Amino acid sequence: MSIHLPLKKANSYAKLMFMSKIGIQNQLTSEYGDKFSPEAAQYAIDNIKADWNENALKKAESYQKTMSMSPEAIRDQLTSEHGEQFTQEEADYAIQHLNK
Repeated sequence: MSIHLPLKKANSYAKLMFMSKIGIQNQLTSEYGDKFSPEAAQYAIDNIKADWNENALKKAESYQKTMSMSPEAIRDQLTSEHGEQFTQEEADYAIQHLNK
């Protein structure tokens, strides 16, 4: 298997779906997702070109527009292990830049 396929998938998840680093890594390795090896997923994560703060902001804007969530509810969703799995810092950036 080419090491470029997991990286291509990771880039798509980051650029089109605005996923977090952990979310992408989990998707790449999930038995219900792409089923790549942990090593292939780590290679993709190490080599992806993504602005995680901007991805968190795009997700926050989506939650605000489609679900009318409060900033605190959005922050919780962004950082939840059952949600988007962004870091606290990325979620803070998103909330600070929401509606700007």
